[in-house]
Amino acid sequence: MTSLDFRGVYPAMTTPFHEDGSIDFEQFQADVRRLEEAGVDGIVPVGSTGESATLSHDEHVEVVEAAVEAVEDVPVIAGSGSNSTREALELSRRSADAGADALLLISPYYNKPEQAGLVDHYRTIADEIDLPQIVYNVPGRTGSNILPETAATLAEHPNITAYKAASGDLGQISEVVERTRDEEFAVLSGDDALTLPILSVGGVGAISVTANVEPARVGAMVHSALQGDYERARDIHHDLAPLNRHLFSETNPIPVKEAMEIRGYGPARLRPPLTRLTEENTEELRRLLSDLEAEQAIPDGGADE
Repeated sequence: MTSLDFRGVYPAMTTPFHEDGSIDFEQFQADVRRLEEAGVDGIVPVGSTGESATLSHDEHVEVVEAAVEAVEDVPVIAGSGSNSTREALELSRRSADAGADALLLISPYYNKPEQAGLVDHYRTIADEIDLPQIVYNVPGRTGSNILPETAATLAEHPNITAYKAASGDLGQISEVVERTRDEEFAVLSGDDALTLPILSVGGVGAISVTANVEPARVGAMVHSALQGDYERARDIHHDLAPLNRHLFSETNPIPVKEAMEIRGYGPARLRPPLTRLTEENTEELRRLLSDLEAEQAIPDGGADE
């Protein structure tokens, strides 16, 4: 297994669609190249931001293959989770065969397993797939919460090497860091509004929605914090805060796809049952993006410092 330390910024990529609902692979690969040129540390296709719930298994794997084909030097972390352990294992195996460098595994949704079931689920996949794997805790989507003691138990497995934190509970996230300090285990922000606070308690990076439209700023904030320059990181955090909030004004990825269309990164098409951003929220989003464009360039360096 090739280890990854997961330090830095990893955009949770969207999946662009043609008017007929098929995947626009040309636009997707253009997005991959754009993000890599902006200095991101890796990319994360086919997660929840990538509308994985509406993709067939074959489409899912085709997106991973397209990402692997398009990147030059950064890792591809493929979303491959499911509420079925068998299905997650199949997707993980196929993603690994497609060339993914690591896997992002959302905790099982809807069926709400107990903590023992979560441990069994993740260990089953980690036993079978020899790639770095990220446990993804997002109770707002799954209906269950991976507790800190469960995260610590999972961190003992050599293939389970990171935790994406999107619970909104900074105390719990801090406890995960505390309990896993003796393991080679990275805690990543999965909530753009809390990325800087998570870094302050020991997180090392972010799987970021906002980085789809502001990759350089998000990267500069994260790397500044990792280098101990919290004054600069705070400045960028506050510059991005209104956009971070608004990108979750409606269900993700509705707002971020609209933002990408406003920025000229392809149409904001979504697969049903998701719908386009409301007119009121779109106008506010245009204003926020315009304000960021009008601001002075990122101060004192770039994302890769």
